[in-house]
Order: sequence, then C-alpha cells, then structure tokens
Amino acid sequence: MNLVPSDERQHGFTLVELLVALGIFLVITGAAFSLLGTSQKHYQTESQLLTSFQEARLGLDQIVRDVNDAGYPPPTFTDGVPADSASAPFAWSTGAGYPPPGSCQIGTGGGGTCTTATAGDTAPGDLDLIIETNPNPQDPSCVPNCRVQWIRYQLQNTTPLPTLMRGVFSKTNGDPDTSTAGVLVPFVQNIVNTQVVQNVTNPLVAQYQAAYPGIFLGGAPVPIFSYTCDNSSPPPQTVPCPGAGTDNSPRKIRDVMITLIVAAPLPDATTGQPRLVMLNGRGRRINPN
Repeated sequence: MNLVPSDERQHGFTLVELLVALGIFLVITGAAFSLLGTSQKHYQTESQLLTSFQEARLGLDQIVRDVNDAGYPPPTFTDGVPADSASAPFAWSTGAGYPPPGSCQIGTGGGGTCTTATAGDTAPGDLDLIIETNPNPQDPSCVPNCRVQWIRYQLQNTTPLPTLMRGVFSKTNGDPDTSTAGVLVPFVQNIVNTQVVQNVTNPLVAQYQAAYPGIFLGGAPVPIFSYTCDNSSPPPQTVPCPGAGTDNSPRKIRDVMITLIVAAPLPDATTGQPRLVMLNGRGRRINPN
C-alpha cells in the first residue's frame, strides 16, 4: 500500500460558476411562478364567469316557469274566495287599476299606466314584473288551502351592481305592489341591463356598455322583460305590446321575453376587460283569461 501523500487537488465549482447557476435557477423559478400566477388568475376569472352563467341560467329557467303558470287558476274558477283564483295573469298597483276590470297600459319602454308605487318602476314593465298564479296546485303541503301567489321580480340598485330580486306572497285583498315589496330577496346578482335603476345611476354599468357596444346598441339599456300580446283582430295572433294599441293590456300578455345580462365579478385576466354573460328566454302563458 502506497501511503505517500499525493500533490493532486480535487477541483470544485468556482464562485463565479455558483453565481451563474444560482442566477439561472432564479430565472427559471421566477418564470415558473409567474406562469403559475397567470394560470391561477385565468382559472379564477373563468370560474367566476361559469358561476355567473350558471346562476343566471337557473334564474332564467325559474322566471320562465313562473310565466308559463301565470293566470292559474283563471277567474272562471271560483269557490267564493277571491284569493283562490287569479284575477289576472299579471298584477300591478291597486291605485293603477288592479284588479281587473280596471284598465291600464303596459309599462314598456319607460312608460305605461300599470304602475307600482316605487318611483321609476312599472309592473308589468321593463325591470319589474308581478306574476299572479298558483304554481303548485298539487303540492301536498298546501292542499286544500293552497292559495294563489304573487311572484315578483324587481331590479334594485345594490352595491356594487344591481340585483334582480324575487319575492313570493300569498294573494290577499290588498295591494300586490305593497304586499310583495317587503318579501323581496336577492335572486340574480350583478345585472347590468341598465345603468339607471330606481332613479339611481350606477357608473360601473357605463363601463360595460362601452366595452360591449354590440349588446348595448347606442348605449341604450336592454329591458329585462318585454312582451307580446293577443291581437283582437288576427292575423297575426300576437303582436309586440308597445304597438298593440287597445290590446296593450296586462290581461292580453301572451309571451314574456326575458333578457339577463350578468357581469362576472372579476375582469379578464389578460385584457382587463369586464366579462359579460347574456341569456335569453321566453315564457308563454298558456292559461286562459
């Protein structure tokens, strides 16, 4: 065995080499974390958009079902109790002629005489609708005392964006507008159909109108509810209610077109632009007057 010390030295990394390797490692790690952060932001925005879409879709389906049931049971059904039958498929304020035979004009396009007491709102109207119906006649929990209900949808000014509210109240001899006003709860949030709600201007909605000119043509608001009415002298059998003249009455409403424009809570992670979802549906009243 040779025990003579060797003069050969083992070479390691120099300080410069270590610094270079450390710099490369930091660059790669930083790029990886940056990509991960971007992916997380994209996931968040897409997840929020999907949640908004699902919420709006469920809300739209519920409105369509309620409109389809409007006017049930009709006034021809009677058991001596006015609350057990629908006086009209849609309701409004007592002071405006509810219940029938009081006559009024549908409040579309910002006008009409079938108004509710709340300033800036009409029912039936662009942003406020009261449906009169018995949606669950076979529900064992309410038979045989299952009464007609007033189901109200109303857009209200909330923070940061307007919210479509929903409320259900058993029909009474009172005012549909007053009775339903106290039972409204949030239904679909972040509705941006219009910038002005109940005479209050929301500046955030103007940003959405500017970003999506194809949705808001000329910056004009988009009604949540619009209507077609039965025509007294067909054809056609139904016509848009604003042009129906004497047929422009809540008792004549046949179709309710619903448009919901919902903003996702977070903007697009890449462009910073707001994200909107627009859903359309139609409810058709099948019950007779």
